[in-house]
Amino acid sequence: MRRNNEKSVVTRREALIAAVGLGAGLGVGRARSAGAKEQAALPRANVCVLTPEAMEGPFYFDPKLVRSDITEGKQGVPLVLTLQTVNAKDCAPLQGARVDVWHTDGLGLYSGYARQETGSTKGETFLRGTQFTGADGEARFATIYPGWYPGRTPHIHFKVFAEDRSVITSQLYFPDPITEHVYATTSPYRERKAGRTTFNADDFIFVSQGGADTVVTLKEDGGRYDASLVIGIERNR
Repeated sequence: MRRNNEKSVVTRREALIAAVGLGAGLGVGRARSAGAKEQAALPRANVCVLTPEAMEGPFYFDPKLVRSDITEGKQGVPLVLTLQTVNAKDCAPLQGARVDVWHTDGLGLYSGYARQETGSTKGETFLRGTQFTGADGEARFATIYPGWYPGRTPHIHFKVFAEDRSVITSQLYFPDPITEHVYATTSPYRERKAGRTTFNADDFIFVSQGGADTVVTLKEDGGRYDASLVIGIERNR
């Protein structure tokens, strides 16, 4: 695809559509266990459910930054994200698992990539980081509410590694009404000239790769949001 006589640039949506066949082949299983709600620390109704995998997308890299605060000064609504990894078979928390997260800033830009649809961030590492789970299986990140970009609903990517190998790659999402409130009332989201056009039900990855199972639980707390999600994985696959 050529735009304004520049070199060919594949848009994010085109790259994702090209790769969707790979993601479509990923397993979306379910496994429930008695006592799941009592054993899991986070308030999710679908604990002990095997979390659906979703495509990685074209903007992952490992900046080798083990940190809980990934904002790097980026402006936006503060978000504390808690991810708890559990074994989907018995709800046991997974200690020592590596959790990577990455997402866009309030203007819809990923760090580290040039020639994105809304700008360039080559050489930057904002809104990316790694944490290791504690005895409760939890990893926590201080970040901001993600912005949107054309063709996608707001989301955060995550990968979990256990015993030095990737065990799940997926994406988490937010309730549309809260997203609409954040975007309409706070900076830098509300200053964007083009309005958001893609919602959860319109997002092809959300719809085709189990997005309804990875919508976070959100709680407002003094101007910030606390988001939580339980990630159920198969430890020995």
